[in-house]
Amino acid sequence: MTTNENSNSTSGYCPEHTPRLAWSQHAPDVYKAMARLDAASRRGIDPVIGELVKIRASQLNHCAFCLDMHTKDALAAGESLERIIQLSAWEESQHFYTPKEIAAIELTEAVTVLTDGFVPDEVYARAAKHFGEEELAHLIAAIITINAWNRFAVSTRMVPGHYTPGDHG
Repeated sequence: MTTNENSNSTSGYCPEHTPRLAWSQHAPDVYKAMARLDAASRRGIDPVIGELVKIRASQLNHCAFCLDMHTKDALAAGESLERIIQLSAWEESQHFYTPKEIAAIELTEAVTVLTDGFVPDEVYARAAKHFGEEELAHLIAAIITINAWNRFAVSTRMVPGHYTPGDHG
């Protein structure tokens, strides 16, 4: 079923919400700076890990727009549906991921949630075991960047369901 059919009142689905603000149009310099930051952080990490990080942070932040975008991008890049589905329960399904991916996912959760006000030393140490310093710096930048994107999308109620892979390169 297409998104247009989903928003049809006779389909039985809830109506699509409207965005609060087209923030990228009202703050184009901020949007462009975020896009540059995103591109710079991605240059230093494996694209598969990058998408896993983006999906996991977006799950934690309840960002439907970014989940729509990054699951579609991951699928288009050849990621398996099974690994994407299992990502929300990665602790019980670690056998779907490499130790390096697990370290990145665990670091993503620690940086995203910050419930104790810091990233635990053992989480950082596990990530540092799998990533060199330059790659780790880029990974942290990528985690911080997706968290910022999530916050823009959630606070302005960006609407999921309309993204086509490759729209934002």
